Amino acid sequence: MLDRRQSPRDKVLYCGVAGINERGSTMDCVVRNISAGGACVELDQAAKLPEEVNLTVARKGRSFLAKMIWRQANRVGLAFRTMMTAPQRNQEAPVAASHQGTFGRRMIARRELNFRYM
Repeated sequence: MLDRRQSPRDKVLYCGVAGINERGSTMDCVVRNISAGGACVELDQAAKLPEEVNLTVARKGRSFLAKMIWRQANRVGLAFRTMMTAPQRNQEAPVAASHQGTFGRRMIARRELNFRYM
């Protein structure tokens, strides 16, 4: 398969939040890899995403306006259109925000369990 990425992606395991509309609706996700131009994000399989989302990655302190390029099962490929710095919070808020939501915790626990038995 031909890799058409313009910049190399780093494999990561970050908790993220996808803002899906102007009214403030969000859903938790897991960022699987990321680069300057895009990311692969894992969502709940039943989740419906619009063509454009606002992806916030607290660990990176960044928020991205992104366009959905592809979807396979519960993974979505996003191309970043605009990058902005996430709003500044106190020191404890990013950690708490990055670990909220059952989907993110469940995905990380499942990955850790898989690594133990490999």
